[in-house]
Amino acid sequence: MPEYEKAMRPEDITRLFVERSNAGDAAGVAALYEEDAVLAYPPGERTVGREAIRALWEKVLANRPRFAPEPPLPTLVSGDIGLTSTPPSDGAGARAQVVRRQPDGSWLRVLDQPEFVTPGS
Repeated sequence: MPEYEKAMRPEDITRLFVERSNAGDAAGVAALYEEDAVLAYPPGERTVGREAIRALWEKVLANRPRFAPEPPLPTLVSGDIGLTSTPPSDGAGARAQVVRRQPDGSWLRVLDQPEFVTPGS
């Protein structure tokens, strides 16, 4: 795997996600997740594990979508666990991720809920 810039703050992950997605780099996006991470995407489904996340993003990024940066909401941190979130500009409701500090001090996503919708929507 190529050497990627590491997220040294939980909030860095969102910026790196946008940069790598817009570059069409599915492996770079997957590198933001722990090996056994869980991504709640596509809606109503779960994608489990870094390799499955990479394969999913390869398909998504094949259509060359463009992602705009979304300003992060304040991160909640307790020890080596953090909760990051953004108010999405696309009106999806909310986005939230659980991140974990790695032994080298960087952060990776453990759980990713990219879309919350209001019940009944």
